[in-house]
Amino acid sequence: MDSTRRFGKYRVEREVLDEQRLEEITQRKAYSDIHRKTIFDFSVYARGVMSSLPVLYWLPKYSVWDYGMPDLVSGISVGIMHLPQGMAYALLASLPPVFGLYTSLYPALIYFFFGTSRHISIGTFTVLSIMVGSVTERLAPDVDFLIMNGTNITSEVDIAARDSFRVQVAAATTVLGGLIQVLLGVVKFGFVGTYLSEPLVRAYTTAAAAHAVVAQLKYIFGVSPTRFSGPLSLVYTLKDVCSLLPHTHLPTLVVSAVTMALLIAAKELNSFLSPKLPVPIPVELITIVAGTLVSSYAHLNSNYTVSVVGEIPSGLSSPCVPDVRLFGEVIGDAFALAIVGYAISISLGKTFAIKHGYKVDSNQELVALGLSNAVGGFFQCFSVCPSMSRSLIQESTGGKTQMAGVASALIVLVTILKLGTLFQELPKAILASIVFVNLKGMFKQYADIVTLWRSSKIDLVVWLVTWVSTMLLNLDLGLAASITFALFTVIFRTQMPTYSVLGNVPGTELYVDLETHRQAREIPGVTIFRSSATVYFANADLYLEALKKKSGLDISKMIIYKRRQEAKQRRRERRAERRAKRQAKKERTAEGLSGSPAVSVEEDVGFWGDTCIEGTGSEREDQAWTERENGTVFVIPTTPRTPDGPSRWEYLKGGAPDSTSLGWMSELQDGDTTTLGSSSEDTLSRDLERVSLGSLGKWTWDIHSIILDLSTANFIDIVAIKMMKNVFQDFSEIDVDIYMAGCQASVVEQLERSEFFSDSITKRHLFASVHDAVLYCLNHRGASSFPRYDPSLVSLFRFYLQSRALTFL
Repeated sequence: MDSTRRFGKYRVEREVLDEQRLEEITQRKAYSDIHRKTIFDFSVYARGVMSSLPVLYWLPKYSVWDYGMPDLVSGISVGIMHLPQGMAYALLASLPPVFGLYTSLYPALIYFFFGTSRHISIGTFTVLSIMVGSVTERLAPDVDFLIMNGTNITSEVDIAARDSFRVQVAAATTVLGGLIQVLLGVVKFGFVGTYLSEPLVRAYTTAAAAHAVVAQLKYIFGVSPTRFSGPLSLVYTLKDVCSLLPHTHLPTLVVSAVTMALLIAAKELNSFLSPKLPVPIPVELITIVAGTLVSSYAHLNSNYTVSVVGEIPSGLSSPCVPDVRLFGEVIGDAFALAIVGYAISISLGKTFAIKHGYKVDSNQELVALGLSNAVGGFFQCFSVCPSMSRSLIQESTGGKTQMAGVASALIVLVTILKLGTLFQELPKAILASIVFVNLKGMFKQYADIVTLWRSSKIDLVVWLVTWVSTMLLNLDLGLAASITFALFTVIFRTQMPTYSVLGNVPGTELYVDLETHRQAREIPGVTIFRSSATVYFANADLYLEALKKKSGLDISKMIIYKRRQEAKQRRRERRAERRAKRQAKKERTAEGLSGSPAVSVEEDVGFWGDTCIEGTGSEREDQAWTERENGTVFVIPTTPRTPDGPSRWEYLKGGAPDSTSLGWMSELQDGDTTTLGSSSEDTLSRDLERVSLGSLGKWTWDIHSIILDLSTANFIDIVAIKMMKNVFQDFSEIDVDIYMAGCQASVVEQLERSEFFSDSITKRHLFASVHDAVLYCLNHRGASSFPRYDPSLVSLFRFYLQSRALTFL
């Protein structure tokens, strides 16, 4: 089956539509008709309440029979994961482990009421815990809580006071970050997360994993390195840890090594058996229980000085207002936490929503996450967001709704109330080992370098810059530098788009790049110009320069040359007028003396000598000036200047002709008359080659119309609008028509508001498609742009070329 039968053919006969005619046919609605006020429409308010409190929408429809058991099983599985992760990630935040359990409880309950995703698990997360830890260690370093011992001139850290102040710092940062998220969600700024591209987020989390590893080295080796903050803190910390390796606490290192070996083996076994297991084996929980039992019966803390979790208070703490005086010091960190947390949340939420066929509201997710942080901060929680590992467990174990989050929160609540004291003898090295092993997935993201190298070099650069800046500048400054660089790459790509001249695919209404498609055909006399990016202030000048280059017309030089030639013509006319007056006076004088009329040939000779051969000082100066230029435009007058207006000029473009390139003129006979308005492509090519200078190779007739394809522009600003006005004005100077095609409705509205349209520029210069614009140009200027050459014009043109020195710009 050939392509014709497979794809079919169609033929369309319709009116060529410009923007004005299109609006008349479609009858576009007014703004007031589109945005009707609904003050008394209570259904609008009901929908608003439902969107602000999604639980009112899905909870009445909840089926215990269909969803109850899957949500319960999933919630128990996730709740078991919350326990080790909460305590372990609290160490990353430089807080006591019990506050990790608080963080796994309150935010999950708040998200139950306001969240729209059914499968994400809100709680502690590695990256946010590290970011909180960098804030707490910066504002509450150990050196600020030293207690001097007067007897032996030594000092020790007041751990209770230090941890208490760090909890205040973490709570203030969390509340402020939550308020920022709520504010952004209320103003419908949910799209802010789109500025964090996937390569940026993956590189950022990969670098954060490195920070997490370095932060846990002190617990794994049992050393006490100096705490650093700010840029290069990772390098200084790693250097200090390496210097302390000879003083490694061997019992702690043995506990860490054994724990990591068992965890890795158990996780590999869990992955191998996962297709056959209804619920994954809770490896971390088993490790914590076993480690606590071994530490308790072997007395690792008292006999071998292995650091343990310590006292875990039973019950829930009362809420308290965070110290607002800390807001000014942590506002930058809070904003970074808000953006990173939301980016991770919305990416995970949309992934599960697409998989299971429901919708996640990005703005409501921002509000829900913000309320989870803001309310949780009053209960001494630190910043939260969904965890990928817990969310995958919740989804894979059959979780259907947000009720699974409530079930997991109940598991954490029981642990806090009744079981928390049982984990007091848990070694911190075991929690650090759990963090270390759980980062294995993030370290696999280094494979992105190979993938991005093959697919996108710019995304690879974004990945590398994000990783390097986050590693060296710390998490907060690294994020700011990464986002800034990513935005610069976007600006660079819109500033340096691909400019192309389009040609028609024969037999279709399709237009493609002439340089990249062999079968594309250029429309005679018409240049179709397209930019691959929207036109705005950053690339408006580049757009104009590319338009001049692609069209082959140097507008500035052509206008200057035109005006110089018009000035010469006016001087010639004035000289000819003065000579005519003098000649008339001589004739009257001769008539008076001889009494008979005199017929003079001198006038005619003087006229031709002046216009064609005579070279005045001014002309010689002009010729010397133009010979110094190496341009590509030759201009000739086709009609004489009249009192009503200037003469009409024809513009030719190309390189300089050869010395023998004028021989074609001698072949034209007085009887040759050619019209270059034929619709046949073959006839047009023969006529151009016969009359126009096409036989010279480089020389062609200039274009008469330019079509700007703006289908890629989704907006246009005031700078671009001014540039467009200049394009219309400049090209009209050289008798080239400008049209715009494919403008979106928003672009047309912006043009209207900016008073772009005037007496000379109307909506009839705008066309719905490139093809409509081409048809209009060919109908309007296609035939008239190539004049009919009668014998007198051919003879005059031949005499003009032979008698004057050619001037090229």
